[in-house]
Amino acid sequence: MKTLIASFSLLCSSVLSASSLFTPDPALLPPTLRQQAVLQQGWLKTRLEVNLPLLMRKHGVAMWIVACREYAEDPAFFSLVSPTVFAARRTTIYVFNDKGPGEGVERLALGGDSNGGLYTVYRDPDAPNHEIYGDSQWTTLRKLVDSRHPKNIAVDISATHAFSDGLTMGMDKLLMDALGPDNAKRVIPAENLALEYQEMRAPEMLPTYQEMMRVVHSLISRAFSNEVITPGKTTDQDVVWWLRQQVNDLGYTTWFHDSVMVQRAGSKEGMDFLHKEAGIVIERGDVLHTDFGITAMRLNTDTQHMGYVLREGETDVPAGLKLALENGNKLQDIVLHGLRPGRTGNEILRSSLAAMTAAGIKGSIYSHPIGDHGHAAGPLIGLWDRQDGVPGRGDVKVIPTSWFSIELSALTKVPEWNNQEVQMGLEEDAGVDAQGNSSWILSRQTEFHLIR
Repeated sequence: MKTLIASFSLLCSSVLSASSLFTPDPALLPPTLRQQAVLQQGWLKTRLEVNLPLLMRKHGVAMWIVACREYAEDPAFFSLVSPTVFAARRTTIYVFNDKGPGEGVERLALGGDSNGGLYTVYRDPDAPNHEIYGDSQWTTLRKLVDSRHPKNIAVDISATHAFSDGLTMGMDKLLMDALGPDNAKRVIPAENLALEYQEMRAPEMLPTYQEMMRVVHSLISRAFSNEVITPGKTTDQDVVWWLRQQVNDLGYTTWFHDSVMVQRAGSKEGMDFLHKEAGIVIERGDVLHTDFGITAMRLNTDTQHMGYVLREGETDVPAGLKLALENGNKLQDIVLHGLRPGRTGNEILRSSLAAMTAAGIKGSIYSHPIGDHGHAAGPLIGLWDRQDGVPGRGDVKVIPTSWFSIELSALTKVPEWNNQEVQMGLEEDAGVDAQGNSSWILSRQTEFHLIR
């Protein structure tokens, strides 16, 4: 026990010592938590007051009910609540009732609070002590629905999209029992409404997201530099954990464990060949790849960049590797050009692959929406193992004001590596604006990060 305590004390001491040496770059720090909450509340107001009515009418939904329990929240829940709400309370039911263009969509909370005044807290005046949980909650819901007489009632059930499938089996039974047989006949899936509500961005989110991308690009450029990497000494896992620690120390979180992979002249099995959990020592002449993202204010990023470790005597990247990156950039341009509202993910995939082949590029495309989630709501544009299209998830259409992670790879034979194929795994976040134009959220990589 004494040995264990001594070891723990030594660990704590080393952690505190390392933390005391960390001086964060003020330009990379997120806003204070209070400032973040103000921003997020503004985004939520836009989504509820502008986006939601538009989407309910687009999809012909008269009433949308989102019902969930604490720690079994509907995927849409966190896109519907204030930044100070971290979970449903017992049973929380939100009812969105469209009263028409003149009166708008009323937002009613049965359980939980008003989310900063964005919902009307609805209680049954006949319930003893105005109870808000338990059986009286379902009785209140029945009275509410009966008083509104909606032509249909949308609920989150979907076999295709996880984002639209938040009604658990237990809650489904409770809900249907509460609605009664007549109301239950009017229940429809809220599949596309729930999907597009989470997919559609508030315009006010863009400046914050651009700042997050600046943080990502800055950290990758430092990770793939001599600040972090000493050729012949540093391992890929050293770089991975440096990135993770920076994210933590700056006050961000992440939605996946980042990776660093090594490609080396003479290896025959592609990017994964030199990836081991124990760590691979980075050598001169190696091509490096990272997949890295951060999370802040319920927004997520996803980026893949390439680096190169100069050999002794080299001052620049070999021409063959430059061409490999150019091919990756050309493929990015092809996918971005095809990203237009009204097109399905599968249509974009087919046309992009055809254009890729016509351009003489060998590669694959596996792009996805991003935003409230890392792999977010909206159409998939391929999967790494589904280059013939993704039924269902790839059949939905791109909508304006949505964000995508343009993720892909291109293989190019490099003369300086004895014509070995080198893979450029690239990923940058892009946006589709209200007018249907697609562009990078910030910028995209066109030159290797260099380790000298």
